[in-house]
Amino acid sequence: MRQDLPPLNALRAFEAAARLNSVSQAAEHLHVTHGAISRQIKVLEEHLGISLFVKEGRGVKLTDAGTRLRDATGEAFERLREVCGELSRDSSEAPFVLGCSGSLLARWFIPRLGRLKADLPQLRLHLSAGEGDLDPRRPGLDALLVFAEPPWPADMRVHVLAEERIGPVLSPHFAGFARLQAAPASALLDEALLQTTSRPQAWPTWAREQDFDPADLKFGQDFEHLYYLLEAAVAGLGVAIAPQPLVADDLRAGRLTAPWGFSPTPAALALWVPRRAADGRAEQLAQWLRAELARQAA
Repeated sequence: MRQDLPPLNALRAFEAAARLNSVSQAAEHLHVTHGAISRQIKVLEEHLGISLFVKEGRGVKLTDAGTRLRDATGEAFERLREVCGELSRDSSEAPFVLGCSGSLLARWFIPRLGRLKADLPQLRLHLSAGEGDLDPRRPGLDALLVFAEPPWPADMRVHVLAEERIGPVLSPHFAGFARLQAAPASALLDEALLQTTSRPQAWPTWAREQDFDPADLKFGQDFEHLYYLLEAAVAGLGVAIAPQPLVADDLRAGRLTAPWGFSPTPAALALWVPRRAADGRAEQLAQWLRAELARQAA
């Protein structure tokens, strides 16, 4: 029959006292009182039904059974220390796998990778792109960078980085650029707007923020992903809509303009980290992302 192990705290107290040959030193080593060590040893002796120490002068010495258990527990705890150390090293040396949409990866993250590596040289980051199919609950993904609305999943630690702000953008190469540049936002109700099937709610959300009826919007060419939508806008094919961070570099370079600014949505850009896998690297990355978004906004 398989024998149940004694309480771990009792074994740990005994191992320290036996290795150091002193109850007082064991108490100091484990940051507890002399009495706590003595009680744990008593618990262990009662569990095993044997004596592990006998009095010798003003101190104690191990019985034969205590010597055997000292050798066994010493080997076991040392092996545990070695394995835990190996696991800790493996975790710190493994890449941190971050999932995000291809649009966010291409238009925002990749241009900033050099700065990220300079600021966090110890972080080995691996980026995994996807469109709606990335789930940090699955093995192989440590975190997800995503635009999403609360409520947040209960099994995720969510680092909110910035509120989402979206707005219409167009290129100076667009045929109607001069006319629209000085027009009110209501002029867009007469345009065949570019849209993406990955975010069909974007234009209606913006329209409601402007007190327009979303049913009055007209749509032209649609694209499967936001990245393609914005490339079409840069090429002058029409008016697109996008989150501000994804077009900030284009606005600064003059490839796109945003005559009507950006409006808040109920969503936020957030870093989702499974609670089971949260570690210091996720916290470091979240702080860097938050600071980088603030720097860009400034």
